[in-house]
Amino acid sequence: MSEAPGTTTTVDLDDPRTLIEFSVLLANGRLAGRKFASRADAEAWARPDEGDEVVEYNLVCECAV
Repeated sequence: MSEAPGTTTTVDLDDPRTLIEFSVLLANGRLAGRKFASRADAEAWARPDEGDEVVEYNLVCECAV
């Protein structure tokens, strides 16, 4: 679910597949202890040079996107 910077996502609250969260998978294999409002925010916080990776997931079905 990649989007151009500055775009917004319309979320259909009746469709749980649209409830996407963004976080950072740290180099040690754990998720960062915070959520991010957008993928861009997560990318700004992550340190890919140290092995961090931005991840998207759905809290309802706990499935990777």
